[in-house]
Amino acid sequence: MFEAIFQSFGSAADPSVGAERVALLRAELARSGLDGFVVPRADAHQNEYVPTGEERLRWLTGFAGSAGTAVVLADKAAIFVDGRYTLQVTAEADPAVFAPHNIADRTAEAWIAANLAGGRLGYDPWLHTRDQASKLAAAARAAGGCLVAVESNPIDQVWTDRPAPPCAPVVLHPIAFAGEPAAAKLARIQAALAETKADALLVSDPHALAWTFNIRGGDVAHTPLPLGWALIAREGRPLLFLDPRKLAGEVRGALADAAILAEPAELEPQLSALAATGATIHFDRASAPDRLVGVVERAGGSAGLGDDPIARLKACKNAVEIAGARAAHRRDGAALARFLAWIDREAPKGTLTEIAVTEALESFRRDTGVLRDISFPTIAGAGPNAALPHYRVTTATNRRIEPGILLVDSGAQYQDGTTDVTRTIAIGTPTAAMKRHFTLVLKGHIAVATAVFPAGSTGAQLDPFARRALWAAGLDFDHGTGHGVGSYLSVHEVPARISRIGHAKLEPGMILSNEPGYYRAGEYGIRIENLELVREVPAPEGGERPLLGFETLTLAPIDRRLIDPALLAPDEIAWIDAYHARVAAEIGPLVDAPTAAWLDAATRPIC
Repeated sequence: MFEAIFQSFGSAADPSVGAERVALLRAELARSGLDGFVVPRADAHQNEYVPTGEERLRWLTGFAGSAGTAVVLADKAAIFVDGRYTLQVTAEADPAVFAPHNIADRTAEAWIAANLAGGRLGYDPWLHTRDQASKLAAAARAAGGCLVAVESNPIDQVWTDRPAPPCAPVVLHPIAFAGEPAAAKLARIQAALAETKADALLVSDPHALAWTFNIRGGDVAHTPLPLGWALIAREGRPLLFLDPRKLAGEVRGALADAAILAEPAELEPQLSALAATGATIHFDRASAPDRLVGVVERAGGSAGLGDDPIARLKACKNAVEIAGARAAHRRDGAALARFLAWIDREAPKGTLTEIAVTEALESFRRDTGVLRDISFPTIAGAGPNAALPHYRVTTATNRRIEPGILLVDSGAQYQDGTTDVTRTIAIGTPTAAMKRHFTLVLKGHIAVATAVFPAGSTGAQLDPFARRALWAAGLDFDHGTGHGVGSYLSVHEVPARISRIGHAKLEPGMILSNEPGYYRAGEYGIRIENLELVREVPAPEGGERPLLGFETLTLAPIDRRLIDPALLAPDEIAWIDAYHARVAAEIGPLVDAPTAAWLDAATRPIC
């Protein structure tokens, strides 16, 4: 694992691969009677991180971003990305081969409708959800053509050195960390399934699979996932489809107590047999592949597409998981304090680089002795690189740490919890503009952290809290304010989020990030991120509705050098001082003497 951590700094992409590989693909499409093909950045589970053998978009185009789609026709090709990747895509994919498009301006479907011209457009039904496939089909029809599901992906026919599928061992997630046995979780899932009137649930999201059966794995980077499937009926034992090579004796025995074990190759026959009885099978709209929905429909069953009922159950952490999250954040906070003290010692020497910063932080976390992985590739951006919210350093972009701002967004996977924290650090003396912008972001962060809201509120209703001070200054940021976080699972967990499109109700036990920011293109970026636990709040006298609020889990100093106290209200200053006092009290005993001395200075009251 740690070799992977320190080999994560890629060299510059080679756009020249595109022309040759597109030519190979076009030849394969011609042999198959297809006029075009859609290449998403996806696996069969719609995972955020995918196995290397599923990186078809990257192999074909050179583009290494986490989201994107290419469409290849006989005489033209295009690649579609969101606003995070408009610069990256032109550097990594040859624009002479793939015309780049921002999906905010033109979607893949709109391009297909204008360019397919009556042809047969192929797609891999394992790599698209039903909703995605329906949009592609409509686009093909609009062009006078049709969408064709392929039995085997044509890229796999020409990708001669494609890596084998992952086969990491499945491990049990102990009850000491899970807090609830699999049997109890299955009973709750079956009760939720009964409410949907479905006869069975197809579990296609590996996060849901891992949570349900109290297992973890190593099939993808940064998230401890075992790739597999489950079929949970309203009554009786579920079917669990895992590669048997992943199951050691103890694990196999424990899982056999909870489910009937089967190989992944048996999934389609089992689905088809169940559907042939006229059963209604519920699919997760966001992760279930179109291929499996079609299996049910062709066999005479009914496919119900909707939200995965496991997602909400998983998002509401139990008491054991909450205790684990607190412990993980104390441990992580001590590592962060060591790191921040190290930055203050080393940065003035002028020799640090973004890669050196990233390696040091991951080393401090490794020193805990219990780090399982980082929870996502660390973002360490200096100067103008900090203005790119999703920046990831490479050997080509690596900047020296110079006076100004350093933004570090990072996280860790511990067996008892997942962390995600961003700190913006002053290198040298910050300018007045930097302090003003930082303080406006801090005001939004505090507004979210201290928010009290009626039960049933959504993240969309809280999102303006983070933006009010920025809006008043004519400023804003273009990403969401917060995302859900799992328990030794995904650092980006659904359904909870704080954003304009965060429509899931916030419930006690959910963990979300609180990360407003500001980005001055070409100069610097600012973001302040803590994780927050949703909890019940006592209603004031005369209150008529149950209330919720947040408990801050992250424990790391906020750089006082970047704060302009004149822009803060007394209650905001009181919050910062109280937070820093808590950080000092909880982290101080866990660090070495030099770090403790640094921490004492970093957490002193503002006034």
